[in-house]
Amino acid sequence: MHQGYWDKAQAFHGHSCPGLAIGFKACEAAIEKMEVNPAVDEELVCITENDACGVDAIQAILGCTLGKGNLIYHNTGKQAFTFIHRATGKGMRFYLKARNTGMDRACYQDYLLNAPVDELFACQERILPVPERARLFASVPCEICGELVAEQRMRLQEGKKVCLDCFKEYHRGW
Repeated sequence: MHQGYWDKAQAFHGHSCPGLAIGFKACEAAIEKMEVNPAVDEELVCITENDACGVDAIQAILGCTLGKGNLIYHNTGKQAFTFIHRATGKGMRFYLKARNTGMDRACYQDYLLNAPVDELFACQERILPVPERARLFASVPCEICGELVAEQRMRLQEGKKVCLDCFKEYHRGW
């Protein structure tokens, strides 16, 4: 991938770091192995398994964002990214197998940026249901705090529609 993509990722993230380089190389892997282009709308979906720096590269380079609904956060804590191309249904998961074996930050970042994607990532084709496109939901006022909330996030508690912040979970211990 060319320098312009790295510059774009750094500008979006605010600095360069090994974590950003991981996301940059995940983008390179998706472009190389899946022959995809950056998403204008929702044609490319990314399911990220972490909320680390690399996710910023994916947003900046491939256009997968929470706001558009084509970035899905599935918290496993792994440096893994699954990309799904809606038109073809093709999906691939890229799991970071490369580990820092004592290099300082700068050397590790340089290694990540220059190593071939096959050295860095285990790649696995995935057959997954294509996530539905982002939907718009009506906003409903919480009957406790009065703030508007997307209706699918409301809870019913003691006959009132309440937001997640006002909802009191019921726990019996253990």
